[in-house]
Amino acid sequence: MWPCCFGGRFKKKEEEEDNMKEIENWAGAIELVPCGPGLARLWKPVQRLSALERQIFDFLGFQWAPILGNFLHIIVVILGLFGTIQYRPRYIVVYTVWTALWVTWNVFIICFYLEVGGLSKDTDLMTFNISVHRSWWREHGPGCVRRVLPPSAHGMMDDYTYVSVTGCFVDFQYLEVIHSAVQILLSLVGFVYACYVISIFMEEEDTFDFIGGLDAQSYYQDHVELKPVNLSK
Repeated sequence: MWPCCFGGRFKKKEEEEDNMKEIENWAGAIELVPCGPGLARLWKPVQRLSALERQIFDFLGFQWAPILGNFLHIIVVILGLFGTIQYRPRYIVVYTVWTALWVTWNVFIICFYLEVGGLSKDTDLMTFNISVHRSWWREHGPGCVRRVLPPSAHGMMDDYTYVSVTGCFVDFQYLEVIHSAVQILLSLVGFVYACYVISIFMEEEDTFDFIGGLDAQSYYQDHVELKPVNLSK
């Protein structure tokens, strides 16, 4: 009876050690995912830096709508980075949903500056109609020469009608379109990456549940085997 009892305990202990090794291997697999935390530490900062660069020029141009969007984008990118490194799939899902919204917003900006669908770049939409400021690149683009002309008797000094800009290598609307296109490209890559990481995490969770199920089954079998020994006493 005693050898049987000790044999069952030793068997149970060996199975628990095997399960712990499998769990450790599962945890290590997450760190070794080809597009895992290592790529997140590289790609997410690129997105943050590009959004920060855009945020600076939007601040200089008092473009309040893009400023708000850039601020939210930076926060969500940081949240996605934290979710990838700390294994928080829900945070990555939030990042994925926001990425789709961010792409939509940048497509709208492209249509706005190219005046597609009845939109006009000369409106105050980007400033929430609280000022007449335009894109910073309108007067400070590559090669632009800015001259302030004297206003008329009924004019206002803050009206952009009295600012002459000549010699620009690239019109400001195309610079804004390039910025938005870069954001779309980075977001699409980030979206694909996030979906891949979520799928990897879901597969590893299924593997973990399977290991737990085997452990519970072996535990139940061990007790069933020991039960006749206890009855014999």
